[in-house]
Formats: sequence, C-alpha cells, structure tokens
Amino acid sequence: MTHIILYAIVPIVVVMLAGFISGKKGIFTGEDAKKFNKVVLDYALPAALFVSIVQASREDLAKDLKLSLVSLVGIMGCFMLVYFVFRYCFKKNTGADAAVSALISGSPTIGFLGFAVLEPIFGTTPAVALVVAIVGIVVNAVGIPVGLSLMNASLEQQQPGSTKKESAWKPVIHALEQPVAWAPILAVVLVLCGLHWPAWASPSFNLIAKANASMAVFSAGITLSAIKFTFNSQVVVGSIMKMMLMPLIVLVLGMVCGMDATNLKMLVVAAALPPAFSGIIIADEYDTYVATGTSSLTLSVILFVGFCPLWIWLTDLALKMF
Repeated sequence: MTHIILYAIVPIVVVMLAGFISGKKGIFTGEDAKKFNKVVLDYALPAALFVSIVQASREDLAKDLKLSLVSLVGIMGCFMLVYFVFRYCFKKNTGADAAVSALISGSPTIGFLGFAVLEPIFGTTPAVALVVAIVGIVVNAVGIPVGLSLMNASLEQQQPGSTKKESAWKPVIHALEQPVAWAPILAVVLVLCGLHWPAWASPSFNLIAKANASMAVFSAGITLSAIKFTFNSQVVVGSIMKMMLMPLIVLVLGMVCGMDATNLKMLVVAAALPPAFSGIIIADEYDTYVATGTSSLTLSVILFVGFCPLWIWLTDLALKMF
C-alpha cells in the first residue's frame, strides 16, 4: 500500500498541483489545457494504447472477453443509474442536467489518468493497455453518445427546434473516428490476424506515448484551476456515486463472472478514477449544469487520493474471502 501511495498517488498529486498553480498564476489558461488535451487524446494516448496492445497475444485477448463484458455492463449500468437518480431524486434537475451528471459521475477519466495510475501499480504490460483501451471505448463510443442523446432529447422537449435532428449513430461514428478509439481497435485486429509487430517499430511510438500520463495530469491541474467550487448535496451525491458505487458494481460483477484477479483489480481501480473531463467539456459547450458538475469533479479528484488504495485493499480482501 505504501508503494501504491508513493509511486501512483503522490506523483499524480504533485504534477496536478503544478498544473493547478500554473493555471492560478496565469502561466497557462483553459485554452492551453484544451491544446494539451488534444495532444494527449489524438497522439500520445493512441500511441501508448497501440504499441502496448499490439505486443499482446491471441491468448491474452481471449482472457479479456470477460473484461470487456464487465466493463460495458458495469460502467453503463452505473451511468444510467446516475442519470435516473439525478433526474428523479432532484426535482429541479432537467433531463439535460441528469445527462451531464451521468457523463461526469458515471464515467471515469480513463484517457487522462488510466496509464498514470495503473502502470505504477501493475507495471507496463499489454494487460494495462487493454484495460485502458476497453474502458476508454466504453466511455467514448457508448457513454458519450448515450449522454448526448439524452441531453438533446431533453433540450428539444424544453425548447422545440433548439437542437438539430441528427442520426442516432452519428455520435457513435464520430467517437470511433477518433484516434483514441480506432488505434486500439486496429491493434486488436492485428493481434487477432497473427501479424507480428517488429521490436524496432516500437520506439517511434514510445517517444510520444511517454508524454501521455504527465501531460494529461498537468493539463487536468490547469483545468481544475479554472473551476469555481460550490458545495451542495448534488456535488456530494455525484462524488459518492462515482468513487464508491461504480467500483463496487464492477467488483461484484467481476467476481460473479469469475474474472482474472489481476484484471479485476485493474478494472476496479479504473472504475474508481475521477469523473471524465469530457463531461465538463460537454457541459460547458451546452451551458448546462456547469457549476455543480465541475464541483463534483473537483471533489472526486480529492477523494481519489484515499479511495484508490482503499479499493485495491477491498478487492484483495474480497478475492481472499470468496
């Protein structure tokens, strides 16, 4: 546990704090953070996912079928649960507010913090990359399209004609067109086809891939520096559902399905990651639920420092007991 705190949690806090201070001092702004995020999502993260997964074997992928199923059911189940809780338990909320809540408190920020948290704990292995890739695809190719559909339906109901009527598949296609989605899928296809990845080709990807974790965490600090924190019951409920409910649901599903112990531990930690920053970006774009959503994100980031080692300990305990 000391190793986890010193090698996984403390470095994230230090780098994120550096980004936060830089943002507060005006050295970098929210616009700079968006540019850093683009480098991460379009170049560094896809390179890291591709070069890690392509070194796996068919046997490794076969073991991860349960991982894919539990990720999809667990994360999207929690996503919809957050939506319904915020839609019907908080009467002032609209469907759009609840959709943003689901995009934030029902989605882990796997793209930004996945490698930064998992690699120091579980090592630099194809298994880590597969967890990041699978959870990332669920969040980006399933969660975001569902959230946008729910949001647009609510906004259209409130103000008919305020949203463009588009194909329900358009957000899905758009998500799959992004490098962070098709790069790991391409790597999986190459592995399934039995194509050998030459060792000399990896360094060309590794150079940009190494920038992924540090740049993502630094950018997250800049983003948090621009957030005005407010404290209310919805902020607390959203943080609790993200940091406690989602990891619990994934842990129970994984044990019921008989997942590999290491894969289950990685998936539980991934589920315990703070909310996805993409939810904040969408909230800001639609000017919906911005203050509460960003405050929930901030509180979850703080709580993650304690919940990450706690969930690893609880998962180990559950595996020993059952």
